[in-house]
Amino acid sequence: MIRLLPGLLLGLAANFVIAGPSWAQDLHIKPKAVVELFTSQGCASCPPADALLTALAERDDVVALAFHVDYWDYVGWKDTFAQEAYSDRQRAYAKGWGSSRIYTPQIVINGAKAVVGSRRNEVQQALDRASLPLAMDLTLNGDMLKISLPPKPDLSDAVVWLVTYMERADVKIDSGENAGKSMVYTQVVTGRQVLGMWESKTGAELKLPLGEVLGAANTGIAIVVQQERGGLPGAILAAGAYEP
Repeated sequence: MIRLLPGLLLGLAANFVIAGPSWAQDLHIKPKAVVELFTSQGCASCPPADALLTALAERDDVVALAFHVDYWDYVGWKDTFAQEAYSDRQRAYAKGWGSSRIYTPQIVINGAKAVVGSRRNEVQQALDRASLPLAMDLTLNGDMLKISLPPKPDLSDAVVWLVTYMERADVKIDSGENAGKSMVYTQVVTGRQVLGMWESKTGAELKLPLGEVLGAANTGIAIVVQQERGGLPGAILAAGAYEP
């Protein structure tokens, strides 16, 4: 059973204005790539990839997300952002590609292309070839974010995901491979949840109450439309992001 965010409105709902805070409009609605970095505070080779993701997040054509994994915690430092679910997501990608190997830093582009996250030139080459086949429109009405996805019958149906993240976090690492370093992490994923389904024949329209998903911990959100293959993550079709 798919669990939906409480208060989420699906379908063609009536237009209305929500009283409350004024939400500044910082919408990223035409990216060509979703960049997922699998990283760890306990990984000595990860800082260059973390810095690269910070730079990529400044681009208008990229939605950048950092998934902190937990399998480096045994080395001596427990990653303060790591979740087992993010390690499982990385394993699911590998399984979908017929591999059992996972590593950090790894960058996955549009759910399809994996690159060593510290190899800047290879990441850029992959981005040069990247594109998303489905348009997404994001609009604000009060504190309600409207997500519109048109039909496109030549594609297969896909899941619409809400990903929350922190734009920046400063961490002093006291032990492990990066002991003594003060690190700046960006685009740190804090949660991932199903919003609904996009159907290729009919499209989808959803409304998301920002007040319920943003706060001190969550300072940005990404909407990601991704296909599944046998329960494993497939190609990303569309994406957008909002940062107040």
